[in-house]
Amino acid sequence: MKEYISELIRDASTPLQAGNIVREYMQARILGAMQRAGAMIPLSFHGGTALRFLYSAGRYSEDLDFALEKNRDDYDFHKYLESIRSELTAEGYNVGLKVSDKKTVHGAFVNLRGLLYELGLSPHRDGTIAVKIEVDTNPPKGAVLTTTVIRRYVTLQLQHHDKASFLSGKLHAILQRSHLKGRDLYDLLWYLSDPAWPSPNFMLLNNALRQTEWTGPELTNSNWRGLVREKIDAMNWQAVVDDVRPFLDTTADADLLTKENLDRLLSKISP
Repeated sequence: MKEYISELIRDASTPLQAGNIVREYMQARILGAMQRAGAMIPLSFHGGTALRFLYSAGRYSEDLDFALEKNRDDYDFHKYLESIRSELTAEGYNVGLKVSDKKTVHGAFVNLRGLLYELGLSPHRDGTIAVKIEVDTNPPKGAVLTTTVIRRYVTLQLQHHDKASFLSGKLHAILQRSHLKGRDLYDLLWYLSDPAWPSPNFMLLNNALRQTEWTGPELTNSNWRGLVREKIDAMNWQAVVDDVRPFLDTTADADLLTKENLDRLLSKISP
């Protein structure tokens, strides 16, 4: 499999791009191991990596984010992690796990030691590339779930949030994150540039806002765009672009991420 990764990165334009490809391939392998361990029964995939895998969004993402939506008795975080370790170790990967499961959000780093060195992307033999996994074990209510079979390096059957719920998750991050990320605004531009993308799932969005002590009004189809515009009005747009640029693939244009473009999209009337 390492020979296959070498082929994947052969035409990468920069070492950074090659590193993004390596991480994404390992994300796919981790998802496959989790799927075989039964994780897609209780868990729903969401967030930036899900957006890229399912809808080919133009940026890479570092984390694998899940919500524990149903069949809670079937949930076994350590079983999923051991499945990942077992499958990858059998193929010669040097796998380390750093686990944090004492809080509501269960987290783990899958550390792949020495892989970047073996691929000629790092001079350091012990250099590590990591994939972070997070599971919200008490997600807000209201997400709509669907299942999709896709092929991204490997064939995956993923339970995930639907399109309206994806947008709600991003709006919640934008409205409540203390340090807004350029990646959030790139994703919002990507969502809004698709006129067929549905309106937010307001039940999920408002439940998520209440769960994180939102002090503003309930969001509706008539006010959410204005509230988002207020939130991003004072952003440093050079910092926004600098944050997202390292994660963009060759199909994405960072120069399109401007306040003027996002304002234009947010000013449209929701269907």
